[in-house]
Amino acid sequence: MTETSIPRAEKSLDEEETATLAVDGDDTEADDDTEAAAGGRAKKAVSEGDLFRQSEIAADYVEGLLDILDYDGDIDELVSAGRPMVEVVGERLQNLVGQRGATLEALQELTRLAVFRQTGTPSRLLLDVGGYRANRRKELAAVAKNAVEKVKEYGEPVRLDAMSAFERKCVHDVVNAMSGVASESEGVEPNRRIVVRPAD
Repeated sequence: MTETSIPRAEKSLDEEETATLAVDGDDTEADDDTEAAAGGRAKKAVSEGDLFRQSEIAADYVEGLLDILDYDGDIDELVSAGRPMVEVVGERLQNLVGQRGATLEALQELTRLAVFRQTGTPSRLLLDVGGYRANRRKELAAVAKNAVEKVKEYGEPVRLDAMSAFERKCVHDVVNAMSGVASESEGVEPNRRIVVRPAD
């Protein structure tokens, strides 16, 4: 029987998303922050070469999964915004995304574990299938802008539907780029949600 404990590169992903925003407000969809996960310890710099190696390991792992599942897809490995990425492009990949990206999130965690087992370092790898994350990011930007408009018009907080850590991070990024409003997360997984409110 294999060990099922998974070394995490993050806490509840939402705790870091807030920490990430507070630290640098960057607009990548980082759903985790190693520094926050380490309880505030300084983040160890990872070289571009190490990041690309992580993406190569991840790509090999994903390719193996696709072979087992008998899915066809082109796999691109790259480093973007200081984190390793693997993108799977092809037809009929919706089953790998699942409802609201749930299967994709699970595959990403498995892939991060595969990277960890080979490198001994927790990875902030981002996995995308069929452009799901890019499309979802656009949808969430519209949701965030709509919430901001309501907050500015009525002066009352707006509570959004429960979202994954990736989705919350996307919304936080949009809201934090606008003046007069702020966002925070409330609740616990899997019902954690964002509240957009007037800025103090």
